[in-house]
Amino acid sequence: MTVPAPEVLLTMPARPEGVGVVRQALAGMADALDFDPTVLADMKMAVTEACTNVVVHAYDEDAGMLEVEMLADENGLTIVVRDHGAGIQPRPARSEAPALGLGLPLIAALSDAFELRGSTGQGTEVRMTFAYSRSVDPAEANPVTGNVGADGRWDPDADSPA
Repeated sequence: MTVPAPEVLLTMPARPEGVGVVRQALAGMADALDFDPTVLADMKMAVTEACTNVVVHAYDEDAGMLEVEMLADENGLTIVVRDHGAGIQPRPARSEAPALGLGLPLIAALSDAFELRGSTGQGTEVRMTFAYSRSVDPAEANPVTGNVGADGRWDPDADSPA
């Protein structure tokens, strides 16, 4: 008889305190799977960023839900963060939030595999996979390019500071 791979599904209101709950659940899952502490640090940062995006950007005034799924297999851990909110859409130029758009490239750089799904009005799903063992730093294979533009937003085509 084979033992099924561990799986966790969290569903909670998209509020700031939920991000800490997700981090704790992730730490427990990673400990049970014996992940290297440096990989766990990358996982925590990427998941925190993805969950914070849901809390801050997914829903307008109505409270929505944050869903996090953690799926282990023989290669590593896949973490899916999803919402059923507005979807990824451009922000108005007058928005006061600085450096918008840095989070997703950061998640991509920290994870061994990254996928983004969603459409306007249909929600967003961020899927990131972390391998049990790494031969190279994933940031080398998935570098974050760009810089903060003159408008305070992340511009993937802007040159990095010298």
